[in-house]
Amino acid sequence: MAFQRRKAAAIGVKAPFPGFVEPALATSIEKVPSGDRWIHEIKFDGYRVQLHIHNDDIKIFTRRGNDWTRRFSKVAADAYLINAGSAIVDGEVVVPSADGTTDFSVLQNELRGKSTRLVMIAFDLLYFNGQDLRKLPLTDRKAHLKKLIEKTAIQFSESFEVDGKEMFAHACKVGLEGVVSKVRDSRYLSGRGRDWVKKTCAQRETLTIAGFALDGNEWDGIYVGRRKGDDLIYAGKVDHGFDKTSAAELRKRLTPLIRKTQPYTKRIGHKGIWVEPELNAEIEYRAKSAEGKVRHPFYKGLREDL
Repeated sequence: MAFQRRKAAAIGVKAPFPGFVEPALATSIEKVPSGDRWIHEIKFDGYRVQLHIHNDDIKIFTRRGNDWTRRFSKVAADAYLINAGSAIVDGEVVVPSADGTTDFSVLQNELRGKSTRLVMIAFDLLYFNGQDLRKLPLTDRKAHLKKLIEKTAIQFSESFEVDGKEMFAHACKVGLEGVVSKVRDSRYLSGRGRDWVKKTCAQRETLTIAGFALDGNEWDGIYVGRRKGDDLIYAGKVDHGFDKTSAAELRKRLTPLIRKTQPYTKRIGHKGIWVEPELNAEIEYRAKSAEGKVRHPFYKGLREDL
């Protein structure tokens, strides 16, 4: 019998390149799960991205599908070393510090110029060389991903098979943002679901900027709101977390949006300079009141990827 060359085994389902894929999103929880069903990863403080390699071209998309290849040109350059004809990699762009932590406000500062400190941390592989991998178990997808990027500057998000409570306690102790826990054999499902869950050490939320305040001509913070359907509900005033640069930049962005009336559905008794509710801010806080107002809030930066 004539010898026949053995074909490489397919690792997924043969399929055309799908283009941008709506990302899988983690659901916030009160308690980190434990047990053999779960693996745990570090929650990073950056921009969620989707890296595309297709037809000798590299693109980087935000969570909403906006093309930010130019803004993340350093990461795109790193991706040229990936040995793949086509691939879709899910991950986060961050600026790592010396102690291994990440900070969204530092990332914001880096994006004002052409940063060489941006790093992509990859945690999932959706598509590879004509094969759709989304129906494979998560642990299999991560194993293929680790091999794919091992000789590049793109970092791999390790998963830990440990007690969830202990993982979370350690993450908070060393200053990390939190933990993302995932069902180990789960498929990749677009949208928010329960196979991926997250718990942050401090509470974080993306809130809409409704206005800003000045003390004389000095910056005195922003008023924020939480969207509920078509309504914008007052969520508090944020006056910490700004430096001179971020305050000046935010004031410049908000000034063209100034309007005469409050954008809140229910008027509040504060005096402010009100704006069209078009910009979103990442806010960190310790707790919320019964009415939903943030307590001890800090401004972390604009969320332009949403």
